[in-house]
Amino acid sequence: MLQVVIVAGGKGLRMESEVPKQFLLLAGKPLLMHSIVAFRRYDPQVPVTVVLPDDEIDNWQSLCREYHFRESHDIVSGGETRFHSVQNGLENVDGEGLVAIHDGVRPLVQVSMITQLVAEAAAFSNAVPAISPGDSLRWADDQGNRVLDRSCVKIIQTPQIFDLRKLKLAYVQDYDPSFTDDATVWERAGNPVHLSLGSKSNIKITQPVDLPMAQALYSLSSS
Repeated sequence: MLQVVIVAGGKGLRMESEVPKQFLLLAGKPLLMHSIVAFRRYDPQVPVTVVLPDDEIDNWQSLCREYHFRESHDIVSGGETRFHSVQNGLENVDGEGLVAIHDGVRPLVQVSMITQLVAEAAAFSNAVPAISPGDSLRWADDQGNRVLDRSCVKIIQTPQIFDLRKLKLAYVQDYDPSFTDDATVWERAGNPVHLSLGSKSNIKITQPVDLPMAQALYSLSSS
């Protein structure tokens, strides 16, 4: 069984918007609604927990009424960091099986990708989507800079899917600023990370240029 935690704690600062980025519109609906619907396309009955900042919960509920959004989901208050928000989300998830942790501002994840990740997570206890960079890369520090072999570098995406019981145990750890995603928490707890094939269309909306790109990708996928 799969359960889903969608983390939507953004403030929209890099988007240069007063509207929290998870509430910006894509094809006439807030981004977060697209992220929820993506998992309901995979399984209409999949349980979804949405983690939001305390001061945005009323706003989200108003948006659900305004857009007649009737996909059932639980709402949990976020924490100080993404790590703490995921902790709070996991407290709302019971039982065994698999749990997907997803960014609320990745609205274009496809059913085929979720299906693939679930299958690999069932086999390896986890599945973390990754893509290879297309640009040349260099490492820069106080000593200068040098080329990196891009074939050895991966760009990590969500949803990241894990054995629920093991992920809950991993999140018992104390917070560390190096925990940039769930895979780093999972790995610190002694679990190997299984990389799965991600998708270049599975973009994260973080900067103003990302939204028109998402609109174009959405139009292509809908045509």
